[in-house]
Amino acid sequence: MGKSVSRWRRQGRRFGIVLLFVIAGTGLWEFQERQHKDAYTWMGVPTWEEFSPTTVHRVLRNDGYLVGWSDVRVNPLWVSYQVAAVDDSSIGARPNFQADWRTLWPVGTDSYAGSGYDRGHLAPNYAIAAVHGRSAQVDTFLMSNMTPQRPNLNRQLWQRLEEVVMDHFAPRFDRLQVITGPVFPERFMDNVFNRVGLVEVPSAFYKIIVAPHSEAPLALAFIMPQDVRGNEPLDDYLVTIDEIEALTGLNFFPELTAEVESVLEGELRIQGWALEEVAKRPGRFQ
Repeated sequence: MGKSVSRWRRQGRRFGIVLLFVIAGTGLWEFQERQHKDAYTWMGVPTWEEFSPTTVHRVLRNDGYLVGWSDVRVNPLWVSYQVAAVDDSSIGARPNFQADWRTLWPVGTDSYAGSGYDRGHLAPNYAIAAVHGRSAQVDTFLMSNMTPQRPNLNRQLWQRLEEVVMDHFAPRFDRLQVITGPVFPERFMDNVFNRVGLVEVPSAFYKIIVAPHSEAPLALAFIMPQDVRGNEPLDDYLVTIDEIEALTGLNFFPELTAEVESVLEGELRIQGWALEEVAKRPGRFQ
């Protein structure tokens, strides 16, 4: 009995220390927000439409990107970063995965082992490395940047979209703002036990790409489910930003004027992207 009580006390102290770091980290982000948000976001950091346990999150700052981390989902609800065309496409060796001490619940580098799911990057290894450098590339291998993805999605369809962003979209514009993340079932309790270890398994993933190059910015948005074959045309998964907001409970680009927001987020416009040229292009690793 004494050993059991002692063990629970040690675990309680450990939890308290981690919680203290969480609170301190949140305060540090608030202090640093103005300095970093312009480098990694456009028109404001994503917020939640309504306060609820499933939408509240903490912002984790990494080199090259930001993460909106949920301690309830044990997932990034969003990842925000910017990319541009690069002249030199070579990057360093693939880093090792790393646990992130800032997550309230421990997610180890082997947490997905034997689950049938890949450790799916949200801030992509190649794009972040090519644009932001080696230190940023290393940060993309933090487990707080991972989410469970089926292999056909992670290695094929999702990877193809990441390629198109860098190889096709980025050269067309001065810079791109990208926000990406998971989509979960509407009812939390319907999915609460669908987990890889502690990490909740999403049903789909979204990616929002904005070219903020003028007073009339352009946007494309996609939602891709877990059960894809991998060879589908990219434009099969086009949606509006409003649809993603409705499914996630998040508010993207909160600093937009109402007039610009209604067009950018509410209308499906593909003019200017030349998506039809690359929608069926196979990935470079297929």
